[in-house]
Order: sequence, then C-alpha cells, then structure tokens
Amino acid sequence: MPIFVKIEEGKVDKSTFDQYVPAHHTYVRELIARGHKAKSGYWAKRGGGMMIFEAESMEQAQAIVAEDPLIKNGCVDYQLYEWRLVVE
Repeated sequence: MPIFVKIEEGKVDKSTFDQYVPAHHTYVRELIARGHKAKSGYWAKRGGGMMIFEAESMEQAQAIVAEDPLIKNGCVDYQLYEWRLVVE
C-alpha cells in the first residue's frame, strides 16, 4: 500500500492545540487498528510535526487527513505527500 506523509505546522496557541491532542491520539490509534500503519509525532523544536501512514490512494489519504482532529479544529496547516521508498 502507498505511504503518505502529512507534514504540519501549528497555527494556534499551545493551550488551544493541547485541547485536541487526546482526540488526535485516539484518531491515530484508530488508523492503526484499521491497518493504515500510522505513526505520528512532533519536531523537537515546537511548532509542527509529521504523520506517516498507508492508504490506497491520494484520495483516500486526503479523506483520512480530513478526519484528523487537529485539522478539523484548525490547529495546523499541512502538506500531504505520497512518499516513495527507494531503500527499505
């Protein structure tokens, strides 16, 4: 299955962002349970992060990202890319 990367940059204050972190964690766990092999984290320097996951297509990846509580609640701007591995 293709791999997708969502690179995000925070756009709200930390207290607003932190309200949605538990829902984001639940969302990622649900993706894992559905077989999308999701991994999510943030940069050591505060202000952004990344999520890697598998999806059937860019359209499915876009639909998956649209359900992220951080996106739904306007906490981050993001870019979505299909990542093609060269070496595993």
